[in-house]
Amino acid sequence: MKTAAEALIEFLAAQGIDRAFCVPGESYIALLDALHAHPRMDLVTCRSEGGAGFMAVADGKMTGKPGVVLVSRGPGACNASIAVHTAEQDAVPMILLIGQVEKRDLRRNAFQEIDYARMFGGIAKWVGEATSADQVPELIARAYAMAMQGVPGPVVLSLPEDVLAEPCNAAIPPATIAARAQPAPADVARLAAMLRGAERPIILAGHAIDSPGGREALLAFAEAWQTPVAVSFRRQDLFPNDHALYAGDLGLRNPDAQRAAFADADLVVALGTRLTDITTQGWIWPAPGQRLAHICAETRFLGWHFPAELAVAADARAVLAALGAEKPGAPATRAAWAKKLRNLQTADSQVAPTTHNDGIAFARIAKLIGEIAAPNAMIALDAGTFGAPFYRKIAWVSPRRLLAPVSGAMGFGVPAGVAAALRYPDRQVIALVGDGGALMTGGEFAVAVARGVPLKMILSDNGSYASIRIHQERAHPGRVSGTSLENPDFAAWCAAFRVPVTRIETDADMPKLTEALAAPGPAAIHVRTSLLAVLPN
Repeated sequence: MKTAAEALIEFLAAQGIDRAFCVPGESYIALLDALHAHPRMDLVTCRSEGGAGFMAVADGKMTGKPGVVLVSRGPGACNASIAVHTAEQDAVPMILLIGQVEKRDLRRNAFQEIDYARMFGGIAKWVGEATSADQVPELIARAYAMAMQGVPGPVVLSLPEDVLAEPCNAAIPPATIAARAQPAPADVARLAAMLRGAERPIILAGHAIDSPGGREALLAFAEAWQTPVAVSFRRQDLFPNDHALYAGDLGLRNPDAQRAAFADADLVVALGTRLTDITTQGWIWPAPGQRLAHICAETRFLGWHFPAELAVAADARAVLAALGAEKPGAPATRAAWAKKLRNLQTADSQVAPTTHNDGIAFARIAKLIGEIAAPNAMIALDAGTFGAPFYRKIAWVSPRRLLAPVSGAMGFGVPAGVAAALRYPDRQVIALVGDGGALMTGGEFAVAVARGVPLKMILSDNGSYASIRIHQERAHPGRVSGTSLENPDFAAWCAAFRVPVTRIETDADMPKLTEALAAPGPAAIHVRTSLLAVLPN
């Protein structure tokens, strides 16, 4: 007879999930044993629960199926919580499995016990806890469905260690996921009429387009209707950035001229996105008086801060498919509007050829990577100022893929790069991290080396938490407090992973980057980066 742990793994494998990430713990030893015996599940052992969780988030982004992470109770679950928050903010399906105290000890403040419904209730879509082995198949099926349907997100399942090891008599259910919500024909017709009549429309594309066929459907729709497309925060790879209809992104500190142009749109079609603070530029766009059509799979995100003239609780891909039956139309003035937005975006993509005596402006590194990276490269970014030029200074064109934390979580970049390199060992994978994030979860580079995948890690070293330093200089000029870093010898640290290390310190070293990225196998590139280049004048 199967144990509850074996039934759980069998269910996940039946859904096509072939990988899980973990830091091992005695409270889920039965799950580790079930994975050892399973022929199709790859278990990736990580160095921190935060790193394991970030890998699961990245894997969920790439596969469209829940990334699975296993952690022990108490400290393990706390360390993994950053990934739960990231998955929620990024709309990524993820299942966090926590080995819990024995069922007899539940709610008795036992060693390392936490009530996970209370802990994760505000950031997870659903939290469950098994109290018998026969509940486990039902609970994992429910967890899977909750993570996948509507707006995807993280779920948490607490599994007492004795329950996992007990025999399970319950049948393993099939996955039951609600069908994609279809738009009403009247709503489709109304949206088509709004688009035909708009002189200055703009599509705001979000997370729901990041799905099989989503990018292609968006491109076909934009071209058929000649409608400019902007992408929501850190989703640059949803639409080809070299296209005449690409209007840019809604991110941090958009140029004033671009913000003014967006505010001049006479129709905003928010397509498969939540209208959060950054995407709406601090809750000010769409502005009062601008017509808004909002399409989102869950009604709870409609009418939230922004009343929409047309609110459609439906899958964005289904809406695009339904619009395919409508006759496109556009006023003659539409071309000039699209050209205006395109010119503003193009102007924002330029990199000034500046020189600084404290290192290289990292925007130049980003620009070079954009030119030399493989067309199908996977580029994973950590949070930090060094990553900013990747969002506006290079052109993202499919199949090149961006993996970046919408949540802004530091420590994401290297684990995401590891997950990408494991998922696509034949593609070029580049992980970029700053000197702040490198010592958070950069040690997960060891997993890539151990697995023999050719991950390239680029480390930007400017001796500062530069993103915060920039805010500090604006608010309190010259009063540096808490943002300076005394770094180790990062080149030596990289060398400790037993990989080739390239040091880039001056403009003359720039050709070394091309050579390092082209070389086979894993490698580390340490860049002495200019802090002066990013500080306000």
